[in-house]
Amino acid sequence: MTPLARFERYLTGEHGSSAATRSAYLADAQLLLDLAGDCPLDRLTARDIRGFVRQMRQRKHDARSIARRLSAWRTWFRLLVRETDFTLNPVASVRAPRAEKKLPRPVSVDAAAGFLDNLSDNDPLALRDRAMYELAYSSGLRVSELVGADLADLHPDATLRVLGKGGKSRVVPVGRIALAAIANWLPCRTVLLQAGETALFLNRFGHRMTARAVQMRLSNWSDKLGLGDKLHPHRLRHACASHFLQASGDLRATQELLGHASIATTQIYTHLDFNRLSEVYDQSHPRAKVK
Repeated sequence: MTPLARFERYLTGEHGSSAATRSAYLADAQLLLDLAGDCPLDRLTARDIRGFVRQMRQRKHDARSIARRLSAWRTWFRLLVRETDFTLNPVASVRAPRAEKKLPRPVSVDAAAGFLDNLSDNDPLALRDRAMYELAYSSGLRVSELVGADLADLHPDATLRVLGKGGKSRVVPVGRIALAAIANWLPCRTVLLQAGETALFLNRFGHRMTARAVQMRLSNWSDKLGLGDKLHPHRLRHACASHFLQASGDLRATQELLGHASIATTQIYTHLDFNRLSEVYDQSHPRAKVK
């Protein structure tokens, strides 16, 4: 069995990767083979891997992509050391380049409310879209969590169980407006539903929505409503986080809502606007209190 075939078997079975992760990791593995050329994998050293990183940087590959590739290669070599006569994981000591941490453009409370309130078409798919985007904004969901939600995950106590990154589940609250939008959508869902489908949100064929379809519909609504600044699902998640943090001031609760493993990630993806920061500063700092 070739090293690449062994990696694919591992990703499919033991690792339990999603189809998207499996596809990305196998592409990363093939890239390593291409970069290595005639050099066998078991002859590669940490110096070689660092050279490949430099090549990718020269080709303008972004830091996040390089970090993911190093992660894939590290996992691959770990498997080969465990299951074959490979004696060295040359990626183990190689650090990924530091990624620039960019915030999504902020969405104001009024802009978010104005957009959602204008999704008032009574077409079944429009009702579904209103329910999806209200829920995404209400509960700070990733698009994968939104499309992965089943009807059974929505509980009578106004909470939703979602499956986040790394297969970790969490329970998030659902706001009353999102609940009302979902209630308006559910009769349409019953009409569209195909046998055996469990998804909360369905496409026009009665099957689970894809992340790409959610993105495209949101882009279309942005155009239809004449928004100069297009929305995408992650901006709704970011808006939920920033508006929740602005109102509550509770960073730890925001972390739990978003399902971040590290609070440092929450600090990156939330945004306190300057007016709010100035207000808190003036009220709190002993040398800046407003008389």
